Amino acid sequence: MKAIIEIAPRGSVFKAARKQVKAAEASAPFGADHHLSFESARTLFSELTPARIDLLEALRQCGPCSVYALAKTVARNYSNVHTDVGKLEEHGLVRRTPEDAVFVPFESVEIHLDLFKKAV
Repeated sequence: MKAIIEIAPRGSVFKAARKQVKAAEASAPFGADHHLSFESARTLFSELTPARIDLLEALRQCGPCSVYALAKTVARNYSNVHTDVGKLEEHGLVRRTPEDAVFVPFESVEIHLDLFKKAV
């Protein structure tokens, strides 16, 4: 499984959805199991801060764990990690087990950043 995060102009979510439906209908691999778009690099990096990206990396290395254990692993305040995990969960980049452990459900997470791409 793979997640792709990119910058896309407002309204392009509908274009991406149509592309996914067409790809699924044609049985061609679309290339991502989760697609997340932001309107600008500023928005992307305000939502996916370096600390949150570090949490994704730590979770991939240590596997499913509690938020408390994750906070200890990354040597950060529990409350801040809890907030960051909530934001990552909101974006679909982490999930919880029935035991409430958090984990990254993707083998890879790619951030595509084409700053000079002209908005269509």
